[in-house]
Amino acid sequence: MSSVKGLVADNPLVIFSKTSCSMSHSIKSLTRNFGANPTIYELDEISNGEQVEQELLGLGCTPSVAVVFIGKKLVGGPNEIMSLNVRSRLKPLLIEAKAIWL
Repeated sequence: MSSVKGLVADNPLVIFSKTSCSMSHSIKSLTRNFGANPTIYELDEISNGEQVEQELLGLGCTPSVAVVFIGKKLVGGPNEIMSLNVRSRLKPLLIEAKAIWL
């Protein structure tokens, strides 16, 4: 799990994605609409993408993308992020993690 932990260590909002995944695109767009500038790791473009994907699966992330970390904490995939947004809880998480400012 050290690769994932290292990749999320210094960033308030991290999204693990794949360039061909429509849900990944939706999650990236949603967070950017709040004014966030997420750190995005495209698993199909980074050299250790397969290893990172296996680590995400080991953390219980199914499917392996899109996976979102806010404030160094695993929040989950598209279902969890959309649910937080519908319940108006995503924006406060982003503010608390200093991923966005008002």
